[in-house]
Amino acid sequence: MPERKSENSVETRYALALYDTPALPENFPHFPHVNPDAPKGGSMTRTAVGGSFDSTNPFIIRGTPASGISQIYDTLMASNPNEPFSLYGLLASGVRLDPEREWIEFDLRPEARFHDGEPITADDVVFTLDVLREEGNPFYRNYYAGVDDAVALEDHRVRFNLNDTDSRELPLIVAQMPILPRHYWESHDFTAPTLAKHPGSGPYQIDTVDPGRRIIFKRDDNYWGKDLPVNVGRYNIDRLAYDYYRDRDIAWQAFKAGLTDFRTDARAATWAIGYDFPAYHEGLIKRITIPDVTPSRMQAFVFNLRKPKFQDPRVREALSLTFDFPWLNTNIFYDAYQRTESFFQNSEMQATGKPSKEALALLEPFRDELIDSHRSDRLFTQPLPIDQPEDRRERLHRALTLLREAGYHVEGQRLVHQESGKPLTLEVLLYDSGLERVVQPMLRNMARLGVQTSLRIVDINQYLNRLRSFDYDMVISQFPQSNNPGNEQRDFWTSAAAQQPQSRNLMGLSHPAVDQLVEQLIRASSRNELHTVTHALDRVLRWGFYVIPHYHSGETRIAVWDKFRYPKPFPKYAMDFDAWWVDTEREAQLKSRRSGR
Repeated sequence: MPERKSENSVETRYALALYDTPALPENFPHFPHVNPDAPKGGSMTRTAVGGSFDSTNPFIIRGTPASGISQIYDTLMASNPNEPFSLYGLLASGVRLDPEREWIEFDLRPEARFHDGEPITADDVVFTLDVLREEGNPFYRNYYAGVDDAVALEDHRVRFNLNDTDSRELPLIVAQMPILPRHYWESHDFTAPTLAKHPGSGPYQIDTVDPGRRIIFKRDDNYWGKDLPVNVGRYNIDRLAYDYYRDRDIAWQAFKAGLTDFRTDARAATWAIGYDFPAYHEGLIKRITIPDVTPSRMQAFVFNLRKPKFQDPRVREALSLTFDFPWLNTNIFYDAYQRTESFFQNSEMQATGKPSKEALALLEPFRDELIDSHRSDRLFTQPLPIDQPEDRRERLHRALTLLREAGYHVEGQRLVHQESGKPLTLEVLLYDSGLERVVQPMLRNMARLGVQTSLRIVDINQYLNRLRSFDYDMVISQFPQSNNPGNEQRDFWTSAAAQQPQSRNLMGLSHPAVDQLVEQLIRASSRNELHTVTHALDRVLRWGFYVIPHYHSGETRIAVWDKFRYPKPFPKYAMDFDAWWVDTEREAQLKSRRSGR
């Protein structure tokens, strides 16, 4: 089929790709990995760990949003899990991208409807951009910073005017925007937490809200987009429930009892020895191991650089040496993990060895600032990964040497700063007691050095309030990366995000070199250029010792009650649980077994 032309002669296309061309033709019937004949029906109950929720609006800074709520919203375009970053029409039937990347237009499908039957128009798209940036979480101001405005050209044609014409990802970011119903939110306070069953336009609707305990979504039988190629064979399960549990141990017992039927098993000990119970031995529970297809997630202890005591990189490096991963892996994790070293672990974006000439060229303009902030030129000269002793005594000896260089001395079994006279203290803030076993060995090692340590476990609401007010020394956080990092990096690392409550820059990092590298990453015009920039950024972050990295397995471990079916092979670039379905006969058998106990 020939490409259609708009009035300004820009081609109307059915898909967008970041660097390459879309893999699927315009008339593709469905994504290749799905079963187009998958039956509808059944239920899936998942666990949500962390206490409770108090809002069904996930877009604002106030409140704790319910799990799974994004399933009620449609976006302009949808991604194919078998491609690194290609989008195909969902709400939009066609897209036009200006060759100079100054604007992007979308043709909306006239048949698209919200759950209450109201049509989706260009006015809803304009409203969504405005309300997210003006009243939503501060994240959205950063994420859509490259957009000047959105304009409704016709009822079903909308244009986004772009000011960041160098960002290849920006048009795709805009295409992934969830569209909100203007007619609903204009008469409600968007900034206030709510438990209302407000309408979206996606395959699922909010069905039951049990505040703090459970939320249930039901498949919309009248979903307007169920026959679109991006949706065929997907969204097969009738009922999706999220049950809330205060900690992982209680959630684990609920799964074993059949109260929940799907879990991602992040605990190595449970995976290694925890499945010695009748339901598993009888074949009623299956374990599935899926190799990671994206960079391994950086999970880490995060220093709050807003605290003066953590400004010196020698202090951060010394405290990093107290994390004894070899001991943890042997004694707690059954040797199931590898130490995470890079913010782009297990990908071509990870920095290794000495810096290349191309990476050095990016770092050189900031040499003085980097040497001053890092108290060393190692990031320019030394190879990665960072060489650290395996033996705990050697690690602690090196740590004490660094602390002395930073001005601390031991006074009555306490580390005290010679100039200020203040002892070195550190509190780890958690909301999940399941991580205590990871924290305590590190705190014991810190105490051996004379650091006064404590662990504070609070409920999820208090935890979020303390994050928003930057009231913490150290927290555990995650920095997930895709195969195509882009605008979200601003929220992770940049000066603009450092003082924004609820940004993901929990460390409070503010450095001109990092700010510049993030912008260059966003503007990368090729895969090779992207890799060069991430190598440079990775070096700055790792040699800054802003976090204490944890570990990764290189795979996702899933346990399910044996009623789910799924197409194989799994998609190449992302898991697609929306392509799963339920064997309803098997579900009935399992239900009968549990009720007959």
